[in-house]
Amino acid sequence: MRMLPKVLAAAIAATLISAPAFAAELTGTLKKIKETGTITLGHRDASIPFSYLGTEPGKPVGYSHDIQLKVVEAIKQELGMPELKVRYNLVTSQTRIPLVQNGTVDLECGSTTNNLERQKQVGFSVGIFEVGTRLLSKKSAGINEFDDLKGKNVVTTAGTTSERLLKSMNAEKQMGMNIISAKDHGESFLMLESGRAVAFMMDDALLYGEMAKAKKPDDWVVTGKPQSFEVYGCMVRKDDEAFKQVVDKAIAATYASGEINGIYDKWFTQPIPPKGLNLNFPMSEELKKLVANPTDKSAEEI
Repeated sequence: MRMLPKVLAAAIAATLISAPAFAAELTGTLKKIKETGTITLGHRDASIPFSYLGTEPGKPVGYSHDIQLKVVEAIKQELGMPELKVRYNLVTSQTRIPLVQNGTVDLECGSTTNNLERQKQVGFSVGIFEVGTRLLSKKSAGINEFDDLKGKNVVTTAGTTSERLLKSMNAEKQMGMNIISAKDHGESFLMLESGRAVAFMMDDALLYGEMAKAKKPDDWVVTGKPQSFEVYGCMVRKDDEAFKQVVDKAIAATYASGEINGIYDKWFTQPIPPKGLNLNFPMSEELKKLVANPTDKSAEEI
């Protein structure tokens, strides 16, 4: 058998190795996106200012959504797909995890807390925000701390960590609260605004968002000692390390470049749609630490 010249043999070998390598490397979500030419982004309709519907029908806006779009740009580069189509899929607190798990949604960046329980079901990116769980109530209601809620109607949003914390507190301290679980943050605030509840327990940044869209924002106050500190992350399918790596690198690059500061100011210290109100919510020291040292750990693990 005649031997091929070494250079030619090496070139053929390199071709055989490199030609299918790109395709062979693609698995999971990256493969799905490459084959369909589309990425499906999960978004919320009322998680102001993180992910909510703006003035353009069906199109989300918000802090988390802007970070999500940075990830999309990175995926376009990674796959060599500048014309990648973006599809939006509305999710709620209750549907967001199942829709990521079953492949309907490829990436969900909203106001989803990364915790140990959820890590059993989905994967999380490096953290994109850190919050404390507090209360929103009318200034005139005299609610200053969680102990003031004994025997009262309190609302929270179904499927959230706040709902679990509130129910646990109610049972352990025998507070006799009537806990109302609303379908989303907008409905929770409606319950509060209409007087059916004296307080709304949720992540402080979201409470500031609800207060900003109130008819009279000055009538409301965010109060109470935080019952937990939580880190938000973008959700991806569990054990899809290749996709998660692209997501994490895109978010970390947004932090390292300083672009995150502009994104943060846009949604938390400047007027935002729909009413042009300002949340006046400066970046916390906790978030600054997260930006300086990105991690995919939950608050329980940090």
